[in-house]
Amino acid sequence: MQYIKVKPKKELEPFIHFYWELRGNKLETQLERVYPDGCPGILMNLGSVCLTDNGSVGMEFGKTYVVGAMNSFKDTFINNDTHLLGVCLKPATFSNFYSYASQNELINETIEFEKANSFNVNKILTDPYNYFDHFFSERIKSKSIQLQSVIDDIYYNKGQMCICELAKRNFTTTRQLERNFKKHIGLSPKEYSNIIRFQNAMSIIKKPNQNRSLLDIAFECGYYDHSHLTNEIKRNTGLSPSLL
Repeated sequence: MQYIKVKPKKELEPFIHFYWELRGNKLETQLERVYPDGCPGILMNLGSVCLTDNGSVGMEFGKTYVVGAMNSFKDTFINNDTHLLGVCLKPATFSNFYSYASQNELINETIEFEKANSFNVNKILTDPYNYFDHFFSERIKSKSIQLQSVIDDIYYNKGQMCICELAKRNFTTTRQLERNFKKHIGLSPKEYSNIIRFQNAMSIIKKPNQNRSLLDIAFECGYYDHSHLTNEIKRNTGLSPSLL
């Protein structure tokens, strides 16, 4: 399986993490497991029918799909004819490009986009990354990102700041913060913070020559103990820490 990531042009970097391409290169079917990161995405299938959402959704050739933020892992089945191209948006930036329902309606879902919002299959095959740059540059509605200051606080504190303090620092109420997160990210502030905390723990565990105990990592990342961390990793990845 070949997987590559490409940065967008500089003007789009505040809104888009990266473009990506995935191709199957083996005869046997493989599983590509994606972990929660709080980000929505848009993708087009350029190969044979590809099963995603743990086998419940079949993505067809030439169609564009929106992928909502996740609060659990998701498996996609990759075979020799798989060819996917996509865009990983940053949290709360979906509405900068699209008029759509509240993001909480898309959680864990892969949904076919209507034609007006779909990518052009002929243009994307010719020069995909320049096409993406042009496509999103033309579509951008606002350069103001909702919830950016709150998201920055969560990242800076590695998901360990309590929601009341987040609301206070950003001059809002917990109830209003909850509504805005569900609308623009899809997840609650607590769910999103837990994902960032989990991602931080994963990055520490995966460091080469890591000799620290799981208990030490758990305490550093704001978990009660190693069992709490282990349970969170299993919930988000379907795997135990030793298998990561």
